[in-house]
Amino acid sequence: MNYRRWPHPAKAIELKNKRHDMHYKLDIFTDGSKQEKGVGSGVTIFVDGSLTHHLRYKLAEKYSNNQAE
Repeated sequence: MNYRRWPHPAKAIELKNKRHDMHYKLDIFTDGSKQEKGVGSGVTIFVDGSLTHHLRYKLAEKYSNNQAE
């Protein structure tokens, strides 16, 4: 698969009950790692200071730490 066509995890997030007359503060934290146990990445999303999503992805062993990041 061409890496340019990979879906970005942030595209899977949707605010429920979003009001168009309100502003939302988003904090998004990402991390990735490669260890003997495998390769993975994660995304944590806070909306207005409240945790709304915590996503974890297991990646193929061929990917580097930089790709996981």
